[in-house]
Amino acid sequence: MTTISPTSRQPARLPWTPERLIYERSILLGMAIDSTTAHTYSSATNSYLTFCKLHTLPIDPTPETLSYYVTFQSAHINPKSVESYLSGICNNLEPFFPDIRPNRATALVKRTLKGARRRHGRATVRKSPLTTTHLCTIANALHGSRDHDDMLFLSMINTGFAGLLRLGEMAVSDSPKLRDSRKVTLRTSLTWVGTEYEFLLPAHKADTTFEGNRVHIAPIINAPDPYPIMARYTVSRDHLFPLHPQLWLRANGSMPTRSWFLSRLSAFCPPEIAGQSMRAGGATALAEAGAPGELIRGAGRWSSDAFERYIRKNVIVLHTLILGRSLHYSRVA
Repeated sequence: MTTISPTSRQPARLPWTPERLIYERSILLGMAIDSTTAHTYSSATNSYLTFCKLHTLPIDPTPETLSYYVTFQSAHINPKSVESYLSGICNNLEPFFPDIRPNRATALVKRTLKGARRRHGRATVRKSPLTTTHLCTIANALHGSRDHDDMLFLSMINTGFAGLLRLGEMAVSDSPKLRDSRKVTLRTSLTWVGTEYEFLLPAHKADTTFEGNRVHIAPIINAPDPYPIMARYTVSRDHLFPLHPQLWLRANGSMPTRSWFLSRLSAFCPPEIAGQSMRAGGATALAEAGAPGELIRGAGRWSSDAFERYIRKNVIVLHTLILGRSLHYSRVA
């Protein structure tokens, strides 16, 4: 029998009813994963339930049922996506079928996935990196514009390039239900450091503690200087919306969405340039300037393994890193 020491004091708290315990726990379970991830997982689960209904199979995710699901889905979508779907299915159905993860890990399911990748697999098409030439073209076109949205777009693309930012770290989702106010960069976090600037990136979906990251923006060789561009935008923003907390704001007072940014980008760049191109382009430019991989990894807030996978799958970044190092060593010699 466990006894409580009389010297151990606990604050007086009122007990909760069973109904409130269930309610509060359900909220925590719902917040266990990011809202965007939960949306993707729900889509994957719906595809599995539709498959079972279509083939009159029980929804119990046995190894055989999961293997059949992989077989069917891989004939319609990339097997790599099917593998990701299985993660969402396991997450959502585990409370009802506790054995789903062991079933997912069986040799039958693994071998079915491996065969699907061999039969239906195809190379992933990645967007091209944004280049300093693209940035200069956009800057020349919008430099004299007094339109607030032009200044916003120009500031976002140069900040995203120099800060190795994802588009989702500056723009909000097109779907209001997937937006999270805790991820919005605040105007009060922006500080000027000499001829450079920095701000707090509040959080991302892997940052469960919401500690955020301080992003420092400095000029990159051959790219437009982001400092005067950002300074010009903030003057316009502070004049129009002095009481609004968000850093990035359109002329109508709303936060820029992903589709708004991409529509502006498409007016200046070919289709192979998209939101991820800023991050890839910034990493490429730093590599071309001779920056070591460790610095790029830190600037881009990559974990070690994630960055290694990134450079392996982005040949341009890998090539420029190797070339930059060889030029550095040749100068030293």
